Amino acid sequence: MKRITYTPLVYNCRLYWMLLAGFAILTLNGLYFAWFMEHHGHWVTGMNNQIVWGLPHVFAIFLIVTASGVLNIASLSSVFGKPAYKVWARLSGLLAITLLAGGLMVLVLDLGRPDRLIIAMTHYNFKSIFAWNIFLYTGFVLVVVVYLWMMFEPKMANKVNPVGRVAFVWRIILTTGTGSIFGVIVARQAYDTVILVPLFIAMSLSLGAAFFVTYLFALRQPAFTGDSDLLLKLRKLLIIFICAVLLITMIFHITKVWDTATRDYERFILLDGGLLTALFWAGSLVLGMLAPLLLLSGTGGAASSRILSACVLHILGGLVHLYVIIIGGQAYPLVLFQNKEISSSFYDGAIAGYCPTFAELSLGLGGMSLAIVASLLVIRVLPFLPENSSSPD
Repeated sequence: MKRITYTPLVYNCRLYWMLLAGFAILTLNGLYFAWFMEHHGHWVTGMNNQIVWGLPHVFAIFLIVTASGVLNIASLSSVFGKPAYKVWARLSGLLAITLLAGGLMVLVLDLGRPDRLIIAMTHYNFKSIFAWNIFLYTGFVLVVVVYLWMMFEPKMANKVNPVGRVAFVWRIILTTGTGSIFGVIVARQAYDTVILVPLFIAMSLSLGAAFFVTYLFALRQPAFTGDSDLLLKLRKLLIIFICAVLLITMIFHITKVWDTATRDYERFILLDGGLLTALFWAGSLVLGMLAPLLLLSGTGGAASSRILSACVLHILGGLVHLYVIIIGGQAYPLVLFQNKEISSSFYDGAIAGYCPTFAELSLGLGGMSLAIVASLLVIRVLPFLPENSSSPD
């Protein structure tokens, strides 16, 4: 097997600076609107007493789930013994850290009182999954940093696989914790099911792979775009991962329809939810799953173009999917008394309305842009990219 040499990004300079400037502007815009929301209060957003997790949370969960999944590229080489992915393991670890940082930035700035994070970090209620997540997130960053250290230090080469196994287990636990945020909420008929845990794990794998492919295509990396064998392997993986998301999504909704306690919620999401229903069928199902599978399974046209198009569609569909899960679950009213109709001045029994504002969109895009800007700056100065395009079988 030919020795892999790494280098900082030294070509595509014009494209690099265009990407860096564009995402830097989006990051600053997101920070400005975070200040705007903090200064004026959350009444400037579309959130209300019923919808307390808005569009920024959709972006935050997307980034956290994707951070876990993008590390799968490194895990395939060090844990599952697939040397074809080893050349991109360093970049995989870097993106995992930056994406998680972007997601946590959105979460912290969307709290309304970011300073209260200090309380969450010093006073723990271990009955709450949020308390556990503080350890999961910080531990994930620490493990991946050590993982990257093993990759960079030649003397530590024999430690890469053991640390990689720890990182693999940790990221599965992290995604399990993220899925459990919703899966253990008994009061919400939309969330109260453990199947959200495997759904989030499957989404992390598919979204992580899609983001990784899109990122390298955007940089026009010849070592990646010219490696037809690796693209073929990634295409097969994407088909498997997206099929897993589709299957678990179907099981999720079928079981909800089967259960009389949640049948009304399913009718709301699948038939009577207006925009949410349209987003589920057109955005999540067609745009995010069926269209990418069709592109990945096709044989006409350039294979690389079809793979890139499928990844972009799946990323957009993944955001829509999370929007339907998070917003739809809150929009449907709480069932306080079974088999009883409830109405009051506090919107009991009423479908909650929600219209996200530009400030929320800016904050969410700012977190994603921060992750990309951070990664672009790091690969400019440190050797994260392969110098040659050879890929072992």
